[in-house]
Amino acid sequence: MSNDANTTSFPPIAFVTGATGLLGNNLVRELIAEGWRVRALVRSPEKAARQFAELDLEIVTGDMLDVPGFVDALRGVDVVFHTAAYFRDSYKGGRHWDALHAANVEGTRALLEHAWKAGVRRFVHTSSVAVLRGAPGEIIDETMLRNERDADDYYRSKILADRVVLDFLNTHPDFWAAMVLPGWMHGPGDIGPTSAGQTVLDVALERLPGVPPGSFSVVDARDVARAMILANRRGRRGERYLAAGRHMTMTDLLPLIAQATGAKAPTRRIPMILLHLIGAGNELYARMTGKPVLLSWAMARTVATENDRSRYDSAKSERELDLKFRPVIETFRDEVAWFRANGLLPMR
Repeated sequence: MSNDANTTSFPPIAFVTGATGLLGNNLVRELIAEGWRVRALVRSPEKAARQFAELDLEIVTGDMLDVPGFVDALRGVDVVFHTAAYFRDSYKGGRHWDALHAANVEGTRALLEHAWKAGVRRFVHTSSVAVLRGAPGEIIDETMLRNERDADDYYRSKILADRVVLDFLNTHPDFWAAMVLPGWMHGPGDIGPTSAGQTVLDVALERLPGVPPGSFSVVDARDVARAMILANRRGRRGERYLAAGRHMTMTDLLPLIAQATGAKAPTRRIPMILLHLIGAGNELYARMTGKPVLLSWAMARTVATENDRSRYDSAKSERELDLKFRPVIETFRDEVAWFRANGLLPMR
């Protein structure tokens, strides 16, 4: 069977994990627009009903911590698109390695094994720019792998998950998989919201006290969703494909968000030492109370160590997948419009 949905006699079936997430829901929409049948794995049917009210798809209720609980839904599937991951809570204070390893590493392993037993032979894995690293200011490509010793717990879980995928390919020659590496995703459909969406909300509501330090590679979740589909259609077995978007500092980023929201952007710089102090205080609070915080020590440390390490080379993805990225301001305008339409921001 061809990988292209437009050339098959019957619509191919895609199984999407993490379907209500920012990437997952945009991938679901892109697949349906291309004529795929979609089975969407969700933990919350209520959230799925809100996210997909107008779409024709099959909702599968399940959790990556219990893959055997949804194995029946893997039968007859042509491609698994794996976007689910434990991420957000790992930066809200406290220790999270056990949860990260269980969901991101062992969950991926179980999904591969059960998908293969169910007859699935294609798998597109959402990796992360976290598995790569270069020197400050250096242009980073897919060959520049991060050493585990330079990784926080979340980054390490993504490194190990990639290894699980590659090890599975080594032991299953009849199986195909490729990996897509997103940057910091923004865009419509951020029902969470993610840290990216929360940043937009904070700027729109003028809640940021200043401009934090740090840099990111900013990408539209819809472009990452497109990269997932193109990786299945055109990608090579076992290859990594960057979908990281554009390098931006917070100084670059916040005025664009303000422009899209009509708010006033903060201008006072927050020094890195103050970020560390806030993170340390919040971490102590999180561990004493068990309550999440917006800026943990882990987040402050990541901002500091990854500063100016966010310049990624998309040449391979552009060349092999024909991947393109939309303007960042378009992403922010659409993101803000979605927040307004869904009641997270007041209508103008």
